[in-house]
Amino acid sequence: MRFDPAMTLDGWKLIGSKLGMHSDATCWWLGDWLAFGRTNYGRRYREGVAVTGLEYKTLRNYAVVARAFEWSRRRNELSFQHHAEVCALAPDDQDMWLDLAVRNRWSKSELRRQVRARTRGDTPPSPRGALQLAPEPDRRARWEEAARQLECSLGAWATTVLDEAARAALEAPAAADD
Repeated sequence: MRFDPAMTLDGWKLIGSKLGMHSDATCWWLGDWLAFGRTNYGRRYREGVAVTGLEYKTLRNYAVVARAFEWSRRRNELSFQHHAEVCALAPDDQDMWLDLAVRNRWSKSELRRQVRARTRGDTPPSPRGALQLAPEPDRRARWEEAARQLECSLGAWATTVLDEAARAALEAPAAADD
């Protein structure tokens, strides 16, 4: 691309915003194109590499994300990369995380951090008879943020908070008897 040296800052910004929109859209377009080719003509990644000049892995990733998110589930407010971050999750989890990312205006990196933090917190299997909670996504995100600020796991944070609440509740009746 060549630019007029006399271009104004506003003109330069306008071009950048249009390029940015097309950059993200191109990932979806290529993914949808490859998914169509696969559905209608069988595996066509080799031809896709030859036609586009892009790497096999790049094209495959575009197609995987495009197939994971039909049109109705794509969030226009989020980038293709946001969708790629949650692509491996179950559809309900994908939707939950993308909704949180829209609501909280998370960058792709923040979404990745939040998903990984939850995954780390959920990896140990619960012992038999363990207390299990299923908070709404907003509430859980708030709890996770509190735990992160205290630099501890969600489980450790919840245990501390519950212990403090139990101590306060158990001390309250004794104080009322005095």
